[in-house]
Amino acid sequence: MGIAKTADKPSRADRRKAREKELIAVTRRLFDERGMQDAPIEAIAREAGIARGLIYRQFSSKEELFVVTVNDYLSELGRELEAARAEGGTPVEQLRRGGYAFGRFCVRYPAFLDCALSLMRQSQEDLREIVSELHFLRLGLNMNRCISTVATTLREGMDAGVFTIDDPDFMANFLWTQVLGAMHLTRIRVGVKQAGAGLPELFTIEPDQVVETCVESAMALVTSARPPA
Repeated sequence: MGIAKTADKPSRADRRKAREKELIAVTRRLFDERGMQDAPIEAIAREAGIARGLIYRQFSSKEELFVVTVNDYLSELGRELEAARAEGGTPVEQLRRGGYAFGRFCVRYPAFLDCALSLMRQSQEDLREIVSELHFLRLGLNMNRCISTVATTLREGMDAGVFTIDDPDFMANFLWTQVLGAMHLTRIRVGVKQAGAGLPELFTIEPDQVVETCVESAMALVTSARPPA
C-alpha cells in the first residue's frame, strides 16, 4: 500500500519569505511611528514577536533590513507613479498627477523621506559592503522604476514641445532629489519669519501647501523658456 500523503507544509524558502515580509511590515510601521533612528532591532523583534537572533538569521545586519525596507517603500511608490501615468492625458497632466502622487506618498509615509535621503548620502561602495548583491540590485531596480516613469513623461513632453528641457533623465533625477529635500517641511511643519523688532517668529506650514508648491515648482522648471544662448 502506498503511504498517504500529508498536507503540504510550507518550504523553508516559503517560511523565510513570509518572515521577511512580516519583518518589513513591522519595520515600516515602527519607522513611521517613531522615526528611523528610534526603531532598534530589539523593538522590531519585540513587535514581530520573535527573538532578536532570528532577525540576524534573516538579514546580515540592521542596515540590510533597513535597505530591504526602503525597497518595499520604493516598490509601492513605483506602482503609484505608474498608476498615475496610466490614467493618460497630456504629458503636462501626467507629470502634475505624478508629482502629487509622489508628494502625498511622502506625507503618508514620513519615514520614507529619512530612509531615501539616508541612502543617497552613502556611496555605492559602502552600500555593497552592508547589503547582499540581491538586495543591492533590487534597490537599483526599484529606484529606476520610480525615476524612469518620470523620465518617460518628461521625454514625451520634450518631444511634443511642451517641456523645454534637454535631458529628461537628468531632470527626472533632479526633480526626485528636489522633492525629497523640500518635503521635509512636512515633517517639521514649522517655518520662521521676521516679526516685530527684527525678532524671529514661527509659523505653521501645512503639508498640502508643501506638496502643491513642490508640484508647481517642478512644472515651472520644465516648462519655463530657455535662456538665450
